[in-house]
Amino acid sequence: MDIGFIGLGNMGQPMARRLIEAGHKLIVYDTRNDAVAPLVALGAQVAASPQDVADRVETVMASLPSLQISEKVATGEGGVIHGKRIKRFIDLSTTGSRVAAKIAAALAKNNIVQIDSPVSGGVGGAKKGTLAVMVSGPKADIELVKDALGVFGKVFVIGDKPGMAQTMKLANNFLSATAMAATAEAVAMGVKAGLDAAVMIDVINAGSGRTTASDGKFPQAILPRTFNYGFGTALMLKDVRLCAEEAKGLNVPDAVMRTVLDQWEATNTQYGGDSDFTAIVKMIEQRAGVTIGKKP
Repeated sequence: MDIGFIGLGNMGQPMARRLIEAGHKLIVYDTRNDAVAPLVALGAQVAASPQDVADRVETVMASLPSLQISEKVATGEGGVIHGKRIKRFIDLSTTGSRVAAKIAAALAKNNIVQIDSPVSGGVGGAKKGTLAVMVSGPKADIELVKDALGVFGKVFVIGDKPGMAQTMKLANNFLSATAMAATAEAVAMGVKAGLDAAVMIDVINAGSGRTTASDGKFPQAILPRTFNYGFGTALMLKDVRLCAEEAKGLNVPDAVMRTVLDQWEATNTQYGGDSDFTAIVKMIEQRAGVTIGKKP
């Protein structure tokens, strides 16, 4: 099918590539020419703006880094809301349920359907097509695009109300963020007591303490001390902050969320939003006075 794709960053680039490789025809837009060029080489056509994308296709996907950019691309000046052909807008970004509902309501006034479709699995999952793809929106429209979304990984239909998939994504990323913070503290404690970090990770992964952090992030980016897993600190902080806000709005227990949020706030302050989110380990190391893993 003909698909518009807006936002060709760390996640958007491999997802757009997979769509082309699966035989879909893409109209792409990004503010950076260097992000567009590789996809043009694969056959994608370039648009001049989000509105231009929406003038040329009925289905537009977007993978964007912030709430503000998501709103601007969807409903701002030159946004997809002003497109002549667009019928559905698939937001692959993480915006939280309130922003998703706000965008959906605005688009509905122009007879454009919003489909929330945040993804989980990182850059590696985007490249391999193994992402968890969470979807909420009108069933008929989801059915029309389900095969295309399946190119990214396994599709989970969460519900038909705007924002339901966003709530699912926030719950997932909170758990991922918690695993990173908790595993870092546990391993730092062991290292300070004289244990070998690599042995600790092996034991944890063979036992009941196994997490996505111990299974993936530590072996790949922390023990070798590359700190390059491919997800920004600012993005993780955004997701945890949105989750904490959602929990507060729903009046559910959030003591753990608030503690985890503090750790990501501190990491962002110390290492900056552009740092890889594995930098939280560096912060824990500094406080503990230890080094986890060995320099390559």
